Amino acid sequence: MPIYEYACGDCGHQFEALVRSDTVPQCPSCQSTKLEKQLSVFATTAASSSADLPGPCGSCEHRGQPGTCGMH
Repeated sequence: MPIYEYACGDCGHQFEALVRSDTVPQCPSCQSTKLEKQLSVFATTAASSSADLPGPCGSCEHRGQPGTCGMH
């Protein structure tokens, strides 16, 4: 079951839910089904910085041909 993030259209509550393909999720605050899927973002630890994250292809030390980079 995938985890989705939602915002309720009635009360504005934001939450995550495990959703099966055959079920309709409900807001845990008001039980409304008027939900909007939110764009999920990846979490990082507070000690990490943007320098720890890989950049666009060609920005690392590996200068091989397209498709040979270990990160992509």
